[in-house]
Amino acid sequence: MANKKIPFSPPDITKEEIEEVVKALESGWITSGPRVMEFEKVMSNYSNANNAVAVASATTGMELILKVFNIKEGDEVITTPYTYTSTANVILHRGIKPTFVDVEKENFLIDVEEIEKAITPKTKAIMTVDFAGVPVDYDKIREVLKRKGREDIILISDSAHSYGASYKGKKVGGQFDFHVFSFHAVKNLTTAEGGAITYNDNNFHGKEDLVKVLKYTSLNGQSKDALSKMKAGAWKYDIITDGLKCNMTDIQAALGLVQMKRYEGMLNIRKSIFEVYTNALKDKEWAIIPFSKDDVKETSYHLYPLRIKGFEEEQRSAVIQELAEKDIATNVHFIPLPMFTLFKNLGYKIENYPNAYNQYKNEISLPVYSTLSLEDAKYVVEELIKAVEKQL
Repeated sequence: MANKKIPFSPPDITKEEIEEVVKALESGWITSGPRVMEFEKVMSNYSNANNAVAVASATTGMELILKVFNIKEGDEVITTPYTYTSTANVILHRGIKPTFVDVEKENFLIDVEEIEKAITPKTKAIMTVDFAGVPVDYDKIREVLKRKGREDIILISDSAHSYGASYKGKKVGGQFDFHVFSFHAVKNLTTAEGGAITYNDNNFHGKEDLVKVLKYTSLNGQSKDALSKMKAGAWKYDIITDGLKCNMTDIQAALGLVQMKRYEGMLNIRKSIFEVYTNALKDKEWAIIPFSKDDVKETSYHLYPLRIKGFEEEQRSAVIQELAEKDIATNVHFIPLPMFTLFKNLGYKIENYPNAYNQYKNEISLPVYSTLSLEDAKYVVEELIKAVEKQL
């Protein structure tokens, strides 16, 4: 066992996915086409949302929403510093400096009370993050907007981690104005790269047909998609807006359709891995066990973000190194954005986000993926315990 290599998050691809991708290639239709449309239907059903639009990545999905609703320089967008850079980058791309709100104390999720304080007359959108697959309290945030008389603010959930998570008995996807999911290679469900926007109101903010608007804006603003444009004689099109180019392909959708068939089983394996880790760690005084489920929410079991009580960055790094020497790959989620050069140069200071720093400094993400055996998970956590206790 000592020589066994345990990667952090490899994709779970079976022969069936490979066969479906080959069929897509052989069909002669490899860009956005019938498989994307089918994938969108499956996603909207699964997510309890009326609409789903497949895109090239979660990042482009978030930017697409900001563009379609003309959120631009002079406006304000509230988000969290405890996220991957894509959440903030899309705001910067619109000419806006993000308004960061710290996470709650001893929690990875944005502080709702601090959101309320951060809202100004210029606030046009709030982008929350379902960190590790744990949903934020969507209803509580809606109540804040109602209380402030600001229900005009667009609520966008960066749900990159939370495909398959639950909130108040329903799958995540229709609770906020928009949810944006990621199907990147390391996510629970993968299309290699790719993402999706899900939402309920197709006339949101007065749009006549929001699916149509999102679709043509994701295709350089072109009035016809490739499928309809390729019909004999149907060459003519218009350019309606200065769109992005971020549509999903049928090759990706073929992969996603098979993953969707297998998805609940894959989630159950992830849940079992969580249980192995938690059972081994629950009696350790130094272990701050990550959230998995309560009466309101259930995670998608995307990450197992363990925190080690009393540890500083150096001790956490020593544990990661010791495990790496045993060929066990772990990770850290996330380095708070104000710690990066880009954001320092924009004037952000990590000292202004003490809760985010305290979550980060002693966090270590253990491997969770649907091809990891429970025996190997047991080995990972046993070796982790040894490495941590060596540092105490």
